[in-house]
Amino acid sequence: MRVSVSFLILFLCACNATRNPMDNGVPLTENTSHLQKAELAPFYHGVASGDPYQNSLVIWTRITPKFQMKKVPITWEVASDPDFKSIVKLGEFNTSPKRDYTVKVVVDGLRPGTTYYYRFKGLGRYSAIGTSKTLPKGDKTPVNLAFASCSNIEFGYFNAYAAMVKDELDAVIHLGDYIYEYGPNTYGDSTFFKKNIPPHEIISLQDYRDRYSQYRLDEDLQKVHGAFPFINVWDDHEITNNAYVSGAENHQDNEGSYEQRKAVAKQVFYEWLPIREGKNLYRKFQFGTTLELIMLDERLAGRTMQPDSINDPRRISPAHHLLGDTQMQWLIKSLKDSKAIWKIIGNQVIFSYSDWGHESFRQNMDAWDGYPNDQKTLTRAITANTIENLVFVTGDTHTAWAFEATSDPFDRYDRTTGEGAIGVEFGVTSISSGNANERSPDEEVRAHEKEILKPKFNPHLKYVNMRDHGYLKLMINSDEIIAEYKIVPGLSTRSPESVVDKTFTVQRGRQRLMEK
Repeated sequence: MRVSVSFLILFLCACNATRNPMDNGVPLTENTSHLQKAELAPFYHGVASGDPYQNSLVIWTRITPKFQMKKVPITWEVASDPDFKSIVKLGEFNTSPKRDYTVKVVVDGLRPGTTYYYRFKGLGRYSAIGTSKTLPKGDKTPVNLAFASCSNIEFGYFNAYAAMVKDELDAVIHLGDYIYEYGPNTYGDSTFFKKNIPPHEIISLQDYRDRYSQYRLDEDLQKVHGAFPFINVWDDHEITNNAYVSGAENHQDNEGSYEQRKAVAKQVFYEWLPIREGKNLYRKFQFGTTLELIMLDERLAGRTMQPDSINDPRRISPAHHLLGDTQMQWLIKSLKDSKAIWKIIGNQVIFSYSDWGHESFRQNMDAWDGYPNDQKTLTRAITANTIENLVFVTGDTHTAWAFEATSDPFDRYDRTTGEGAIGVEFGVTSISSGNANERSPDEEVRAHEKEILKPKFNPHLKYVNMRDHGYLKLMINSDEIIAEYKIVPGLSTRSPESVVDKTFTVQRGRQRLMEK
C-alpha cells in the first residue's frame, strides 16, 4: 500500500494538534493513575482552599496532563456566586513538574466573613467548583469549626470527612497525621481493600508525592476540601513516626539522611495542601473578636528526642524541649496579646497530665508529659498573666478526651469545682486510624475507659472514648463553647452518617466542662 506524502503530513499534523506544544510527547504515567476518575480529567485531585484570613484565601488544585510538560498554564477565578456571573478575582498561574503539577494561589483583596466560589481552567477544561469562606472581622461573630486528626487510608473509608460535608462549618482544622508513611499491611486493617501507594515505606520525593496523590484521590477527602477551607499542621506521620528535629523513631540509618527525608516531607506537604508558605508552620488566625486560633508545630520547630521513660534523666534536662525557646516565647506573647474572647490552641499531642492506666504504659513520653519543663513553663505563664477562656484541641491519640486542663491534677486542683485548671482540653479521635478496640474487644476497652476516669488516675478527666472514629465540632459564641463529639458507625462501608456521642459546654470565664 502506498501512502501519499500529503496524506502523511496531514495525519501527523492532526496527531500533533491534540498535544500541547509545551509537552515532549512522552506520556505521563503515575503510580496512582488507576485511581483517577476520567470525568474529572485533568483535575483528578479536585480543588481545595485553606489558611483563610479576613481578606484573603489560599486556593489549590492539581492538574495532570496526558504528556510530560515543562510548563502548564492555568487560569483561576473567584466569584461571589456559584454560577460565576460575579467574578471578583481572576488570574493566571504556571505549574510544572518541579512542583508536581500542583497549583496554589493566594487570593487577596476579599471581603471578611464572605462565602466565595472558585475554579481553575487548564488544558481546555474546567475543574470542579470549590466553596470557601474568609474569616469574620466583626464583633462576637459565632463560629463553627470541625477538628480532625489521624486519617489512615488502610484502616477504612474516610466516613468522618463525608459526615463533615453535611455539617454547617466555617472551617476544618486538621491537627496532623493527614497521611501515614508506612508500607502496605504494616499499620492498617488487613481486610480493607485500599493499600498504600507506593508499596513500601515512603522515603524519597516521589514516594511522598505518590502517597499524597493517593489520599487526595479519595472521594470523601476531595468533597470536604471542596466544601470548606482547611487549616493544617503536620504531626509526625507526615514525616515519619515520633519525629523530632534531629531524628525519628521510624527512621533508620539504612534509609539515608534524616535531614533529606525531613526536607522532602516538608516540601511535599506544602505542595499538596492549601497552606501559606512561610518561615514557620506555627501561626495564628483571627475569627473576629470571638476567637483566636493559635496553631503550633510540636515536631520540627524545637522538639528534642523523646525520653525513654518517666525516669529518664533527659526528661527534666533544661535542654529538653517540645516547642523550643523561640516558639514558646511566641506562644506566650500571642496569648498575652490576644484581644479575642476565646484562645484556642491547635495542639498535636496531649497537653494535660494523662495517665493511660496500663501497667506497662502510664504516661506518654511523646506528649507534653514527656516534656515537663515546657509543660510547667506554659502553665506558669498562663497563670501569671491571667489568661482566660483557654482551650487546647489535640489530636494524635486516636481517642476522644475531655480534660479540665492542668499539668498536675493532684496539686491545687479541685475536681468538684474545677478550681486550679488553666483551661479545658478536647482530645480528638481519629478519622480512621486504629483505636484501642482494634487490639482489644469492645467490652475490655469500655472497662478500661471507666477505670482511667477514676480520680486516682485522672481526676481532671471528664470523658474518654477509645473505640470510635469521628471528629470534634466546636460551636463558639461570645458566651460559651458547645463541643460535640461526633462519631461514625464504622469504616468498612462508605457512609456520610454520624451521631453525637457526648456534648459539653464551656462558659465564658470558667475553666469547667459541663456535660449537656
